[in-house]
Amino acid sequence: MPEFDLVIRNGTVATASDVFQADIGVRDGQVAALARGLGPGAREIEAGGRLVLPGGVDTHTHIEEPRSPPTASADSFASASASAAAGGTTTVICFARQSAARSATDAVAEHMARARRSRIDYAFHIILTDPTPEVLERQLPALVEAGHRSLKIFLTYEGARITDAQALRVLAAGRRLGALVCVHAEHHEMIAFYTEALLAAGLTLPKHHAWAKPMVVERECVHRVCAMAEALDTPVQIFHVSGAESAAEIERAQARGLKVWAETCPQYLVLTADDLDRPGLEGAKFLCSPAPRTVADQEALWEALRRGVLSNVTSDHAPTRYAGPDGKTAFGEDAPFTRIPNGLPGLAARMPLLFSEGVSKGRIDLQTFVAITATNPARLFGLDPRKGSIAVGADADIAIWDPTRKVTLTNALMLHDNDHTPYEGMEVTGWPEVTLVRGVPVVEGGALVGAEGHGQFLPRGPYAMIAPRGVFPTPFNPVDRTLL
Repeated sequence: MPEFDLVIRNGTVATASDVFQADIGVRDGQVAALARGLGPGAREIEAGGRLVLPGGVDTHTHIEEPRSPPTASADSFASASASAAAGGTTTVICFARQSAARSATDAVAEHMARARRSRIDYAFHIILTDPTPEVLERQLPALVEAGHRSLKIFLTYEGARITDAQALRVLAAGRRLGALVCVHAEHHEMIAFYTEALLAAGLTLPKHHAWAKPMVVERECVHRVCAMAEALDTPVQIFHVSGAESAAEIERAQARGLKVWAETCPQYLVLTADDLDRPGLEGAKFLCSPAPRTVADQEALWEALRRGVLSNVTSDHAPTRYAGPDGKTAFGEDAPFTRIPNGLPGLAARMPLLFSEGVSKGRIDLQTFVAITATNPARLFGLDPRKGSIAVGADADIAIWDPTRKVTLTNALMLHDNDHTPYEGMEVTGWPEVTLVRGVPVVEGGALVGAEGHGQFLPRGPYAMIAPRGVFPTPFNPVDRTLL
């Protein structure tokens, strides 16, 4: 009689701290044993010569978010979760957007309903675009208590941005409720000034998107966010750091003892602003915010990952088709960069690009790869010990990798519903052959085998990592209005 539902045999297991040979026994969707020579399983996978890694945890994904017509998100939860699994990712955190048109409570309920089609496990950040007292004081406490323990704010984009005064109120609410506040940090007025000047000068191509958002607009806003977080003693996560100067601002904040974490994305590690300078509107496929920077910025980001200044790498998956009435060309082949939807698809490409550019090329070791793709994001967002590592009692979220397999990236391999990938034609070394979510195969050999609806919502309770330090610039606590 089988001792386990599944046994993965003879693989090289890697965690954020160790690499070792072991069999993995899975029972009831969890890792039940880690040892050599385990007893029989009802199903067995031979992993000799393969790496057995924790399933990836991608904590910045835009999935099936409603948009203003005519453009539309290219993926549903069914297709996006298939794409994630194709690249070795088994958990995503996506967004539920509150706006003036609807309550945060309703927004979360709508997104939860869409997510029931997911093939992998999921959680939500709540985007706050209209943080009224009703939202912050009445709706948000119940939502955080229900397990939505992270908030996102934009400091740019018309229709999404909030003011610094509003941002301070969100930071205060996050501190009181025990929710991590995540920030899209770019200087809105500076971008608007640059954009107006560029358009007046007739500089409207996709490459001019990067001119409208030079590094100074990100660096300044990152500095400002760190200052606001310090003033209110609120832990924060900075999203999609794109280059050296912003990373340096984060390191300075961390050196002061602040609880400031930050991520980057594959597009900032493998693309540059030159990719926006393609013939016609082809550069639109690479248009995202912040914009890709320089090769020197790429190397600075790798160094920041090696030293832990940046602790995780996310896809910032934001898929828009290139062609068609709802795509990047919706406003015509000669549309100015201001009319081209932001964002790139990246769920499936995230981990193979990081493995190839990082581990295979010797920029990072295998343990760091596991840390920045799975373990660190799971810890930062309150998903461990269930997610992010291979350990007894953890969910059997596992990706089995061939570390030497060379693959040329194509749109078909991404298993998403988009019509392109910005990484088309890139060759990677290292590829996930099998992806398991709670011991159940979702993708095997590039083929989708997991059913819609297998994914589960992951409520997150309070956790110590994001507790405030209890340190303010003065003897007064302005959040709780008390003397220290």
